[in-house]
Amino acid sequence: MSAPRKYPDELRERAVKMVFELREETGNKTGTIARVADRLGVHREALRTWVRQAEIDGGRRTGTTSPDAARIAELEREVRELRRANEILKAASAYFARELDPRLPR
Repeated sequence: MSAPRKYPDELRERAVKMVFELREETGNKTGTIARVADRLGVHREALRTWVRQAEIDGGRRTGTTSPDAARIAELEREVRELRRANEILKAASAYFARELDPRLPR
C-alpha cells in the first residue's frame, strides 16, 4: 500500500498548469517553478518532480510515462507472486517424489 499523499491531486494539476502557463507567457523557463511553488506554498522539488512527470506524460521529455510505470509495477508484483508459487510447487513436488519413490529413504 502506498503512503498518503501530502498534496491533493487538484493542487498538483493546478500547480503544473500554472508553471506551463507562466512559461508560455514569459517565454522563460528559469525561475517559474520557484515562483509558482512559493505562491502556492508547495515544496519546490515536489513541484519540479510533478512538472517533469507531466512533460514525460505529454511527450515533451523522454522517460517512463505514468501509465507505463504503473503497469511495470503491476507486472513486477505478478512476477514475485509467480516465483513464490513456483518455489512452493517445486518443494511440494520434491516432497511427493520422495514419498512415492520406494528406493529413497523416508
